[in-house]
Amino acid sequence: MIKLSRLSLESVEKLLHQALEFANGKTVKAKSDIFVANLFFEDSTRTKISFEVAEKKLGLNVVHFDESKSSINKGESLLDTIKTLESIGINLSVIRHQKTRFYDELKGVKMGVVNAGDGIGHHPSQALLDLITIKQEFGDFKDLKVGIVGDIKHSRVANSNATTLRRLGAKVYFSGPREWFDEGSLMNGTYRDLDALVTDVDVLMLLRIQHERHDEKMKLTPQDYLKKYGLTKEREQKMKPNAIIMHPAPINRGVEIDNDLVECERSRIFKQMQNGVFARMAILKKVLEERGFEFE
Repeated sequence: MIKLSRLSLESVEKLLHQALEFANGKTVKAKSDIFVANLFFEDSTRTKISFEVAEKKLGLNVVHFDESKSSINKGESLLDTIKTLESIGINLSVIRHQKTRFYDELKGVKMGVVNAGDGIGHHPSQALLDLITIKQEFGDFKDLKVGIVGDIKHSRVANSNATTLRRLGAKVYFSGPREWFDEGSLMNGTYRDLDALVTDVDVLMLLRIQHERHDEKMKLTPQDYLKKYGLTKEREQKMKPNAIIMHPAPINRGVEIDNDLVECERSRIFKQMQNGVFARMAILKKVLEERGFEFE
C-alpha cells in the first residue's frame, strides 16, 4: 500500500468499510504466523504506535527493528535492508522515510510494503483514518466542503487527503501562507482566504508547520502565525454549527490552533488518533490478503 490514489474508488470504499467495521468492534486474527517489521526513519508517535497496536490486534508477530542500530548506518541501502528482512522471513514491512518516493528503490521486492509516510509525498493510513472520522460524522462525502489549512507545500497529509476526498465527491479548499503553495499544491483544491474559509466549510483540517522540511527558519513568531493563519477562538466562533476541527498531529498548541480549541466540542483530533488503529488494521489486512494470507 503505497498511496490511496493507486487504488480504484471501489477499493478505497472497501478499505473504509473494513476500517469502520473494526471501529465498531469487529475482530479478526491471522490464521498462520505472519512476521512484520516497522522501519521508521523519521520520528513518530501516533503512526508507529498505532501500527504496532493494529498488528497485535490482528495477531501478527511484530519483529523489533531499531533504525539507529541497523546496518543502514554502515552504508547498507534501503533495498538491501528490505531484501535482508525478506530473506530472514519477514512477510511485511511498514516504512516511514524522509525521502519522497523511497519506494521507487524497492522494485523487485516480493514482501508487502506499507507506506507510513514518504517525505512530502503521501501518507495513506493518515488519509484513511481521516476519512473514517469524516464518515462517522457526516455519513457521506458528496458535496462536503473541506478546508485544509497550513503548510500545504510540505505536507504529505494534505496530498493524500485532498486527492482522495475529491475522488469521493468532496470539495477541497486550501489556505495558509502563500509562500507555502506552488502549482502542484493546488492541483486538488482551490485557495481561499482563511477568514472566508472558516465560515463555509464542514471540516477544517489544520496542519503542523513542517519545520524540518524548510530551507529557512519561519520568520513569524508562533503568536503571529496563530493570529494570521491559525484557528483562533474568534475564528472558531464563526464556523458553521456542525462543522468539525481536525488535525493529523503532532499539535503545536498556540501556533496552528489556539490551545483552548484542541479539546473543544468541535474537535475530533483525538478521535482521529483512535481511528488510526482501525485504519491501519484494514490496510495491513488488505496487503496481507493480497499475498495469500488468511484471517478468521
